[in-house]
Amino acid sequence: MPETTDYTSKQIVVLEGLEPVRKRPAMYIGSTDTTGLHHCLNEIIDNSIDEALAGFAKNIWIIIHPDNSATVADDGRGIPIDIMPKYKKPAIEVIMTTLHSGGKFEGTAYKVSGGLHGVGAACVNALSTLFQVEVRREKEIHFIEFSKGKVKTKLTTIPKSKIERLESILPGGITGTTTTFYPDPEIFKETTEFDNKIIIKSLKDRAYLTSKIYFHFYDDRNHSEHHYFFEGGILSLLRELNKNKNVLHDPIYIQGESDGVNVEVAIQYNDSFQENTPSFVNIINTHEGGTHLTGFKIALTKSIRDYAERKEMIKNKDDTITGDDVREGLTAALSIKMGSKDLQFEGQTKGKLGNSEVQPIVNKIVREQLDTYFEEHPDTAKIIVSKALLTIQIRKAAKAAKDAIMRKGAFDSMGLPGKLADCQSKKPEECEIYIVEGDSAGGSAKQGRDRKFQAILPLWGKALNTEGMRLDKVVSSDKLKDFIVALGTGIGDTFNIEKLRYHRIILMSDADVDGAHIATLLLTFIFRHLPGLIERGYVYIAMPPLYKIKQGKTVKYVYTDEEKEAYLKTLDTSKNYDQQRYKGLGEMNPQQLWETTMNPETRLLKRISIADAEKADETFRILMGDEVPPRKKFIVTHAHLANLDI
Repeated sequence: MPETTDYTSKQIVVLEGLEPVRKRPAMYIGSTDTTGLHHCLNEIIDNSIDEALAGFAKNIWIIIHPDNSATVADDGRGIPIDIMPKYKKPAIEVIMTTLHSGGKFEGTAYKVSGGLHGVGAACVNALSTLFQVEVRREKEIHFIEFSKGKVKTKLTTIPKSKIERLESILPGGITGTTTTFYPDPEIFKETTEFDNKIIIKSLKDRAYLTSKIYFHFYDDRNHSEHHYFFEGGILSLLRELNKNKNVLHDPIYIQGESDGVNVEVAIQYNDSFQENTPSFVNIINTHEGGTHLTGFKIALTKSIRDYAERKEMIKNKDDTITGDDVREGLTAALSIKMGSKDLQFEGQTKGKLGNSEVQPIVNKIVREQLDTYFEEHPDTAKIIVSKALLTIQIRKAAKAAKDAIMRKGAFDSMGLPGKLADCQSKKPEECEIYIVEGDSAGGSAKQGRDRKFQAILPLWGKALNTEGMRLDKVVSSDKLKDFIVALGTGIGDTFNIEKLRYHRIILMSDADVDGAHIATLLLTFIFRHLPGLIERGYVYIAMPPLYKIKQGKTVKYVYTDEEKEAYLKTLDTSKNYDQQRYKGLGEMNPQQLWETTMNPETRLLKRISIADAEKADETFRILMGDEVPPRKKFIVTHAHLANLDI
């Protein structure tokens, strides 16, 4: 029975100001994990970029402070501080406390902008314990401060910057806006710590696409600094994406404009089987694609297919070049710029472009210029078509191998691997699966787990090195076959993320060289053939402890040598202590394994992210590929980082 039948005005709740953002933050920034945290930083950075794209700023400074607050400064005009008659408040206060406010709606203050909804800075303000803004205009510094979206210090004039660090890096006498925010741990419960690598990846992307802007990044937590400025624009990005890869031809550059939409594309194939096609709209990385990327892919497929047919390069009449065929080994960077007034993203996080009119524009520009390029460069066209035709043959072989396996029932959802100890829950969002090295650790994990939501799949020996491997070879591996079947997603053209049976896939291996090698092989396989799992944030690495330290009745598990040394200094020196080094998971009994590595309340997990996908791609290729010299150089360069237990 319902608790009450009353439904009156007393049950109606009105969320005012920025309260909706704090109530449902994921609706505005996508998530409250590390992805959402960095989205907040990007929102502030993009505001400065918009000022630069409008022609009023040349430099952007980003500082991550030791207390993990973030500062973004620019040398633009500075946010307006004059009173808005309608609200009887300074413009800066209205902008930072009111959703859907700003200078980007009419397209007058900003012709090109990544911001559209007018909620970016206001959202970051709402989700910060402290949000400070300094505006340098007319040789004065104006300061306003907020807390959780509400004004804490009204707009005032100050003699010098509140951020002492700025004095050492900002030129004197410049105008602009400085924003400092402290992420609220009540919102970002998983972490409030910014990731240096994610920030660098984001800044480099933006620097490639804004050739007139200097980015200066200072990480005061580790006293490092990075500066980015690329005159080559999107071609520089393409070269970075294909670094250390065997490219098949010179870059193809396409540029055109139609109906107020400027299109830039850089294309280059390599000898891999992976597709890498980052896309951008007004500098914003549209990681979910959109109409601009669809238009490009349609044009690319049609141009290659038509050229092959015109030149009679398709010998088997049953062969048809598909979109998947032309995108294997493709690296392409696509960037469009259009008026902010007309911009339509699907969702506040701007992951996908929604403007339907953009698709035919991109399609027409790319198609016309690519057709011309192929006629003028027949050698390059032949290389690209030949790769697509080879892909057709590989696809046929992979399908034949997969069909043979399916006929044997290996991918039958009713026939789960015999080694799998499944969990009781059937709700994927509740379930997690531990991929465990060997039967010994698997036995302890099975006994120590919470069978309600934890499944265990032991893998014996080392997994297959799938770097550069065709799909038909991959699906023939028994170990990988068990892994695929247990997940339930399928693979290749049958992959369906919605069929995933576990939303946490946890790789658990020994904390030694062999364990790291096994984990790397599995990550290589997932990265190359099941990337959607990483993109969704479903893949983790368990961090088992290195030591067990016991003094009296007190037991402490530590995970690094540094942590061990720090903890030993806290012990009572008058009493003896026992120290045990774990060399393998099999040394732990089920209770110890649960306490240290499997209990959600005490365990330490590292989520695998593809925020630095290009770097990961490069590393996997070096370590797992056939080229010996690059691998040797990498190992020698990083040898000093190794911790060998001899």
